[in-house]
Amino acid sequence: MIDWLSNHPHHSDTLARWLHEQFAYEYADVPLAQWQQEFAHGQTDGSLYSLLALDDGNLLGSASLARDDLPLRPDLSPWLACVFVSPQARGQGLAETLIEGICTKARALGHTHLYLHTHDRAEYYHKRGWQYLEQFQAWGKSHWLMHYPL
Repeated sequence: MIDWLSNHPHHSDTLARWLHEQFAYEYADVPLAQWQQEFAHGQTDGSLYSLLALDDGNLLGSASLARDDLPLRPDLSPWLACVFVSPQARGQGLAETLIEGICTKARALGHTHLYLHTHDRAEYYHKRGWQYLEQFQAWGKSHWLMHYPL
């Protein structure tokens, strides 16, 4: 089942922990409890819409529509962010389903494009229609800034 985190708030802390671990380089200076609080607040203030993949109530993964996701580029918005599928659920197309759900939400909100940044999945996104904009350095890694026309 695909549904919004706002309908399943009991998964918020777990998902925030998964993201904190998966993207540890981004959250190195942010304690987990602080990130969990910020993540939960983002679901209620309109700055973050997180879509979940669930199986019989068990959390499998997520993707989010974020107002901002890259401090170096506050001029760009909105963002595809927090894409993560648990290792045991990978290979089932969940990431693509979640990403399409985020694209649908962005269109419904009147957006005409999305941005993302990635240090290790640029080819995955490029094969799915995302366009390379520029390479940059952040968090000690080389990243790609990418764009997707809705």
